[in-house]
Amino acid sequence: MSNFKFVVDQNSNSLKFQQLVDAIIDSISRSQLKEGDMMPSVNQIMKESQLSRDTVFKAYAELKKRGVVVSVPNRGYFVAKNITKVFLFLDTFKAYKEVLYGSFLQHLQKNISVDLHFHHYNIQLFEKIIIESIGKYSKFVIMNFDNKKVPNIINKIPKEQLLIIDWKIHTTENQSVVYQNFGDSVFNCLQRNLNDIKKYDEFTFIYPPFTYHPKITIDYFKKFCVDNDIKYSVLFDIEKFKIKNKGLYFLVSDRTLASFLDQCSEKGFEPGREVGVISYNETPMKKYVKNGITVISTDFKLMGKKAAEFVNSSKITRVEIPTKLKIRSSI
Repeated sequence: MSNFKFVVDQNSNSLKFQQLVDAIIDSISRSQLKEGDMMPSVNQIMKESQLSRDTVFKAYAELKKRGVVVSVPNRGYFVAKNITKVFLFLDTFKAYKEVLYGSFLQHLQKNISVDLHFHHYNIQLFEKIIIESIGKYSKFVIMNFDNKKVPNIINKIPKEQLLIIDWKIHTTENQSVVYQNFGDSVFNCLQRNLNDIKKYDEFTFIYPPFTYHPKITIDYFKKFCVDNDIKYSVLFDIEKFKIKNKGLYFLVSDRTLASFLDQCSEKGFEPGREVGVISYNETPMKKYVKNGITVISTDFKLMGKKAAEFVNSSKITRVEIPTKLKIRSSI
């Protein structure tokens, strides 16, 4: 396989052996190196790339450990299996995204490599990273957001390679999507627990300026309150967020949850008695905080699993992950 060439990036933060590992995996994922192909010898890589023997051996040892290559005595190294390289694009890395990511990795086949990126809702960054990645990956798993430029960007990716996760905004019927419902599902969750909610005098939705939560949830929150004759308000100015006795608060940001808990401590209120709270998105810690925070959440483990199934099978899929209200002591 003398046509495989590796050049060390002296400006990279990655160690040289890791750069070599990544380059070989990338070549296999793009079928430049195929199962059964003979790898360049240690001496060849040393000579062409100006690497030390120890560095090359370390890289090959790592590839052997992963089962990517095998060594045959007196012959050399060979590609053991083909690799699918996956581009995973999340918005930000929060606790519930870690659950999704862990489940995704857990359910992938072992010959699949994942590169994780974040766009932080920055459309210029979103476009730049996607454009630079097209042709380098077999599958793209992307968390969309609400920007009018998004459709033109993601449509550059072949539909058989693309999966949209979490929010199906800017998707077409022929694209794969594994998503949660931010509208009807929220209404239904609240409706099924009407008696718990009616214990409070007023239901307040806190929507701070720093959240990117889909605003459709506000519409269905209002519909629920109007349909059930519940006094409600929607607060956008976080500076005016002051909890009141017998108030119930719907929070879509963990920063506002922290503010709520701080105010409870200052006023001597106990969540579930003087005040109530429903937090959006389950995280591993919420069931332990203050004897349990009530949450509306989709199943991020299941979302990760379904995303992995798309990558493993390459079948077009459109799956809605259920959203549930988990009642705990905070309401």
